[in-house]
Amino acid sequence: MPTERRSLIMLFGATGDLATRKLYPAMLKLFEKGNIRDHFAVIGTSRYKFDDEKYREMVMKSVSKESTNKKQIADFASHFYFVTHDVTDLEHYSVLRDKANELDKKYELNGNRVFYISMAPNFFGTVAKNLKAQHLLSEGNGFNRLVIEKPFGRDFESAKQLNDDLSNAFDEDQIFRIDHYLGKEMIQNIEAIRFGNTIFEALWNNRYIDNIQVTLAEKLGVEERAGYYDNSGALRDMVQNHIMQIVSLLAMEQPVAFKDTDIRAEKVKALRSLRVYNVAEASSNFVRGQYAAVGNDKEYREEDGVPKDSNTETFVAGKLMFDNYRWSGTPFYIRTGKKLADKFTRVDVVFKKPLVDIFAFPQSGSTPLNANVLTIFIEPNQGFSLMVNAKNSEQGFHTEPVQLQFLEDSKRTKETPQPYERLIHDVLKGDGTNFASWPEVASAWKFVDQIRRVWDIQQPMFPNYIPGSMGPVSADELLARDHREWVYKLNK
Repeated sequence: MPTERRSLIMLFGATGDLATRKLYPAMLKLFEKGNIRDHFAVIGTSRYKFDDEKYREMVMKSVSKESTNKKQIADFASHFYFVTHDVTDLEHYSVLRDKANELDKKYELNGNRVFYISMAPNFFGTVAKNLKAQHLLSEGNGFNRLVIEKPFGRDFESAKQLNDDLSNAFDEDQIFRIDHYLGKEMIQNIEAIRFGNTIFEALWNNRYIDNIQVTLAEKLGVEERAGYYDNSGALRDMVQNHIMQIVSLLAMEQPVAFKDTDIRAEKVKALRSLRVYNVAEASSNFVRGQYAAVGNDKEYREEDGVPKDSNTETFVAGKLMFDNYRWSGTPFYIRTGKKLADKFTRVDVVFKKPLVDIFAFPQSGSTPLNANVLTIFIEPNQGFSLMVNAKNSEQGFHTEPVQLQFLEDSKRTKETPQPYERLIHDVLKGDGTNFASWPEVASAWKFVDQIRRVWDIQQPMFPNYIPGSMGPVSADELLARDHREWVYKLNK
C-alpha cells in the first residue's frame, strides 16, 4: 500500500500553463494511488480574481482527460482553495498565512508545507523572502520545502544571486530545483543499469569505453516560446540543465549508498572534474547552429518575436572532457537542437574495439568488427539495446552486428509515472535524489559560461542547417576530427 503524505501545497502561478498541463494531472495521479488522499490541501495563488469554486472548475477541467471517474475528480478538487495574490504585496501574505493555518487544522497536516513557485524566475527570491518574513513557514515538527522551476539564472553570477536570495529563507536541503528530465523513467534507469550490473560497471571507464554520446533532438521549432528562447538559446535552455544532469549521472562514481546526499555528492565530484575550456578549446570543441527555411517552414530569424539579426543558437554540439582517473581521455559528445530529423532523447555508450581483430585474417573478406554500443532510449521509446558482434549464418566465417534489445511495451509505458508525478512525490517524501543541488548548478554554469563568452565575441554564419537534418555539418566534423562518428545518423 502507498504511504499517504500529509502536506499543504501552496502553488504560486496556479492559473499558469505549467500548472494546468502538468501539475494538476500529476497530483491527480498521486491522489488516485493514495499518495495524497484525505490529509492534503492546495492553495492556488495568482493575480486572477478567482474564488474556490471557479478554481476547482479549472482544476477539474485540466484533469478531465486523465480520468473518467467524475466523483473521484470532484473529491480531488475539493481539496483546492484559491487566494488572489500579488507576490510583491506584503499584506497579501497575511491572508495566505491565515488560510494556511486554517487548512492545516482542517486536514490535520502537521505543519507540513510545500511552496511551489511556478512563475518567472525574477519572482523566486521575492516570494522566498516574503514567505519567511511574513511567517508562512511552519514551526515545530512540520517540514517546509521550496520548489522552483528552471531556469536557475542565465549565467553563474545571476544563478548565485538567486541562490543567495533563496538561501536567506530556506536551507539547501529544503530547496528542490525541478528539472523534469530527472523524473523520466530511463534517466533514473541510468543508475540501475550502471550500478546494478557487473558487466557494465566493471567496464564503465576509459579503459573500455571509447566515447559516450548524448542526443536531445526536437522536431519542432521555437513555436510560441520565441520571445523566451531568443534570450536563452540551446546552450542555456538545454545544455546547462538537462544535458549536464544526464552527463553527471553517466560520469559519476558509484555512491556509498543509494540516497540523495551520496548521489548528489558524486555528481558534484564529477562536474568539478569537468574541464573548463579556454578560448581556443571552447572554439574547437563546441559548435552552434541556427535553422534555415525549408518549404513552408520559416527560418529562425523569420519567426514571430525573433530579431532579424538574431545570433541565438537553435543547435549545439560539443565535446566534454573529464580530468579524473575514470574518464581521462574519453570524450563525452553532446548535441541538442530544434527542427531536427525527429524528436528523441538517447544515450549511446561506445565501447572500444578488441585490440586484435582475429577474424580479419588475409583473404578472409571479413568486414572489420563493429564497436559494442549500449544505447539507452529515453524518449519516445523507453528501453535499451546492446550491439554485439556475432557470426552470420552464411557459408564461411563472417561476423555481423546484432542487437540485443529491450523496449517497454505501450501498456507498461502508459502505466509508468510521468516526470512531474514522480518529482512531486519525491518532494512530499523529502527525497532530493532527482533534483539539482546548488553545487551542481554552479559547476554547470561555470562550464557553460565559458562557451557563451567565446561565442559572444564571434560572428556566426547563420543559418547553417536545414530542418529535418541532424544539425550543421560542423557537428559531424567535430567527431570526424577524432576519427569518430555519431551512432545515430541519418541515412545518406
